[in-house]
Amino acid sequence: TRSLTITSADQSMFEKAQGEKVTLPCTFELSEEDEGPLDIEWVLIPADNQKKEQIIIMYSVDRVYNQFYAATTRRMHFSSLDPKSGDGSLDILNLKAADTGTYQCKVKKAPGVQSQKIQLTVLVKPARTKCSIEGSQEIGKDVTLKCVSQEGSPLLSYDWRRISGAQHLPATSVLNKNTGELLLKNASLEYSGRYSCVASNRVGTDECSVELNVTPPVNTAGIIVGAIIATLLGLSILSSIIFCFCKKHREKKYEKEVHHDIREDVPPPKSRSSTARSYIGSNRSSLGSMSPSNMEAYTKTPYSQVPSEDFERAPAQNPAFAPPKVAAPNLSRMGAVPVMIPAQSKDGSIV
Repeated sequence: TRSLTITSADQSMFEKAQGEKVTLPCTFELSEEDEGPLDIEWVLIPADNQKKEQIIIMYSVDRVYNQFYAATTRRMHFSSLDPKSGDGSLDILNLKAADTGTYQCKVKKAPGVQSQKIQLTVLVKPARTKCSIEGSQEIGKDVTLKCVSQEGSPLLSYDWRRISGAQHLPATSVLNKNTGELLLKNASLEYSGRYSCVASNRVGTDECSVELNVTPPVNTAGIIVGAIIATLLGLSILSSIIFCFCKKHREKKYEKEVHHDIREDVPPPKSRSSTARSYIGSNRSSLGSMSPSNMEAYTKTPYSQVPSEDFERAPAQNPAFAPPKVAAPNLSRMGAVPVMIPAQSKDGSIV
């Protein structure tokens, strides 16, 4: 008995790059005995057998249902506007790495039922490929050129080529296509130039380049000698600065000590005029303290001696007249201060 048949069984595996579009085929033929309603379902079978199948889109009773799987909403739809015509193929737009999996197409029209599985692999193209140089770029040294892609589905393959000067790689070079390393042994000046690396997988390629500049060995002895001389010169300059600073500091300290030095063991010189003034002042004060009882005894004391020091007098305007010198009593013997006692005249007035 003839029944429903799926005719698109030629290709069961697809490999596409991320961001591209893929059409998963599912064409069929109906028989006269299939009289039930037509249902077409696309199911995503997870890699983990413990998880359930997920319906992603369905056609039933002349209507399309595509709200089952949120991750594919608006990115998956039937290729034909009328799937009941015999074309239930599925279009997936803007492919993502998460779209990788096994898809199953189920066509049901009672009593016939048929299904077909298709394996889809979404690959990521190599991207953000970076080239670098490892090792000293000196003559006679080994230099390694490295190439790494930050993105890209395995298996990635790397290939180096020279794009300046001689187009072929140096004879001593060793290439590892899996790691992207190019080893240049015993480098020479002829190795200098620009090198390019191409990273590739089944869905795309990416490229980067680097400039290699092989130079003569550096004169390390000259660098060491120059560094020693510069160090000694710097130390000598620093020592000179410290010496000058200390010397200036000592000079300032000495000037400060001399400026504030006071000799306390030498008394200031005495002034004769001040001595005389102090003597007269003391006499006057003593006079004020005399009482009538001791004034009589004081008047009887002769002025036979004068103080040990004479006080200076200013020269008189008339040089011919000079006041007589009056002998003063010896104060040390009397124990009293001499004073001048006023006399009383006959009429009772004091002179």
